[in-house]
Amino acid sequence: MRWDGQAIGRADVETLPGLESPAAVQAIAGLVRTVRTPEFAGMTFHEVHAKSALNHVPSASAMPFDWTVNPYRGCSHACSYCFARNTHTYLDLDAGRDFDSQIVVKTNVAEVLRRELSAPSWRREPVALGTNTDPYQRSEGRYRLMPGIIEALADSGTPMSILTKGTLLRRDLPLLTDASASVPVSLAMSIAVFDDALQQAVEPGTPTAAARLATVRAAVDAGFRVTVFLMPILPHLTDTVPALDDALARIRAAGATRVVFGALHLRPGAKQWFWQWLERAHPDLVPAYRGLYPGASAYAPVGYRKLLAARVRPLLRRHGLAGGAEEDAETRPARPGPVIATSRGALAAATLF
Repeated sequence: MRWDGQAIGRADVETLPGLESPAAVQAIAGLVRTVRTPEFAGMTFHEVHAKSALNHVPSASAMPFDWTVNPYRGCSHACSYCFARNTHTYLDLDAGRDFDSQIVVKTNVAEVLRRELSAPSWRREPVALGTNTDPYQRSEGRYRLMPGIIEALADSGTPMSILTKGTLLRRDLPLLTDASASVPVSLAMSIAVFDDALQQAVEPGTPTAAARLATVRAAVDAGFRVTVFLMPILPHLTDTVPALDDALARIRAAGATRVVFGALHLRPGAKQWFWQWLERAHPDLVPAYRGLYPGASAYAPVGYRKLLAARVRPLLRRHGLAGGAEEDAETRPARPGPVIATSRGALAAATLF
């Protein structure tokens, strides 16, 4: 099936797996149709009409923001370590292959968002994008949901932050530049792996590090101060001093001014999927990783994180980069967070985590 001639509201061509479950029916309420197309081989898109767009972050969360917008569920970037994988199980889909290939698309998200932002109760608090699944994953090239979201936020006077691995961000730089004239706009690029072979193995749906660095440069040239998230750093794979030094040198050369770094997290869903990848690709490292992430532990031990910080911080100074570890107080401010960047004179919103 081709995209040409398709329209919202036509009959579904397939049924979403798991719809026989009442929980899945409730979770996927608003399903309009399911689409497969040769342009996205092996992927299925489930188009839904969302009832809400703004997501309120629980007050107990450590996130430095209160509101998010997620136009997609699931992510074609297919990062084996992605912390959001377990959310797909709420749809009776699995946290592995289904998360990578069964993408839920909120086709009316911009329209719903604009309505919510117009409510008298909306206080124009910062809204973060890219906190769950990537808003600039491959499907954004077809659905073009982000322009409407950006316009809705800017028109309502709402600050916004975007964290992405997607080079499609470059398409919207003119729109983001216009938005930054009236509201705070903060841009961050996530680049975890700078070795091309390893990057394609562990996150096969992502653009290369070089392509993402070129996007950083384009954003800098457009007037933005860009943060790069050097996360996750993979123990015994990307954590050597030469590898970190090379990564930071390339980040600085691309024009970024700030780096947030952190060790691999392995949360439920992601942990099982990452183990499978590690057993296939680097079986020799399985014992070491089992030691670092035993049982249900999702985080590397404090000792390893201290070792990592001792390697990275001198390199940040060497390359003239601000920032620090994700757990540092200065990189994870109390909400709503201090100003961290500017774009064409507009104050940027709090850093994303």
